[in-house]
Amino acid sequence: MALNPDAPGKKLGPFTREYTWKDAVLYALGVGAGFSEPEYCYEKNLKVVPSFSIAAIFDLFFEVGRAANVNLAGVLHGEQALIFHAPVPTEGTLSTEGKITHYYDKGEGKGALVVAESETCDAVGQKLFTSTFTLFSRLDGGFGGEDAPGNRVVYPDREPDFAVRATPSEDQPLLYRLSGDLFQLHVDPEFARMAGFERPIMHGLCTHGYACRALIASLTPQAPERVRRFDCRFSSPLYPGVPVETRIWKTGAGKAVWETVNAETGEVVITNGIFEYGDPPQHGNRKKEESPGAAGPADGQAVAAAFKALGNAFIPAAAQREEAVFQFRISGDGGAWYCVVREGECMIRAGVHDAPSCTLEMADADFIAMISGTLPPVQAFSAGKLQISGDVMKALLIEKMFRI
Repeated sequence: MALNPDAPGKKLGPFTREYTWKDAVLYALGVGAGFSEPEYCYEKNLKVVPSFSIAAIFDLFFEVGRAANVNLAGVLHGEQALIFHAPVPTEGTLSTEGKITHYYDKGEGKGALVVAESETCDAVGQKLFTSTFTLFSRLDGGFGGEDAPGNRVVYPDREPDFAVRATPSEDQPLLYRLSGDLFQLHVDPEFARMAGFERPIMHGLCTHGYACRALIASLTPQAPERVRRFDCRFSSPLYPGVPVETRIWKTGAGKAVWETVNAETGEVVITNGIFEYGDPPQHGNRKKEESPGAAGPADGQAVAAAFKALGNAFIPAAAQREEAVFQFRISGDGGAWYCVVREGECMIRAGVHDAPSCTLEMADADFIAMISGTLPPVQAFSAGKLQISGDVMKALLIEKMFRI
């Protein structure tokens, strides 16, 4: 076999992935989350482990391997870099486009590197994250290409500021693979032996998820939406059931370097770790060419029309035993509006209510996108486009009582 020389530079995709909160929770369980981190495992106030982003676009990995014509018996995930432009929603539709950018030759018997980049947007065209990954193709070296440039992270000469230990289950790959990485190396003993391993090994991206959780717990507790950058290189295989330790050094405001080691032997499993964090932008970047139904500029009349549509979407039968007052504060020319639901009836008025059950704040364009059905309410909330104060449980009734 030989790498396909025509593949670099050609567009791959778009690849579309629809997912629900259950997929986000399944991934979190697959990378070791549990009762100690309900924000990842319980749909109430759910947040997404940022490393889920890679599991959610795993089709691209297979397409890169296919397009490059790599020998699958020798493929490992080499490096992974992520830049987050907005929090990953708890559910929705992702659209990803990518391309192979480089081949690097490590030499005969030393393998080759296949580098690919991609961008992923949500259903309304907002850019969520940029991914750059490297496939290490152990059996495809020696084709006469250039070697990869050096890229080494320098670690401080001191003890780490944090050291987070965890022990994956011996069955961890069986759970993690349900998030999309079905490569036989992690489940089939015969295939693993053919690839040179005693038995199936951990997914590098599973250990990657353990590291992501450790970094967030240490640097941005319970706030995965503050993660801005997450880079690393996978340096050694790990067998399921072996404990790991993620070591973290703070290097400046919102910056850290990290590595994950085999806690039994001290061997480095993941290296060249870079982690950056900070407050997320209020609104992510949108594609210049918006996808159909994307939120664009809005005015007061458009917002008023959206509230009229909300009233027409009321479901009296679903609200017979409900009572709530929803206060809306819409940016731009949208202004303040409130909605009173009582005994199967609905009243919507412009203005401010004296005693709202909860207050919902949104940008005018995002509000119109939500009412029109192109921006799911849960996705708006998880992406930071919808701010809720007061009785959050009352806010959850909106999807029940209105056909949005």
